[in-house]
Amino acid sequence: MDESYERAKKRVEELKGFYGHLIAYIVVNVFLAIVNLLTTPGFWWFLFVTFFWGIGLVAHGLSVFTKRGIFSKDWEDRKINEYMEKEKE
Repeated sequence: MDESYERAKKRVEELKGFYGHLIAYIVVNVFLAIVNLLTTPGFWWFLFVTFFWGIGLVAHGLSVFTKRGIFSKDWEDRKINEYMEKEKE
């Protein structure tokens, strides 16, 4: 029971972290868009921040929402085992 509780708690913390990241992404990028449009409307520099931070947000989302994705603990364990097997040969 304790092990399943700890896994569930960890999962909730991961979700909370992702949603916090998402909210910060939205709030900061809306703020930057407003500043950009008020100061230099001819050059939309805020899109650079939005794009590159968005890549990080997508990576974070993949790590949280994919069970067997390349960012999952399961993937790490499989890779470690794969390299250990190769080393035995």
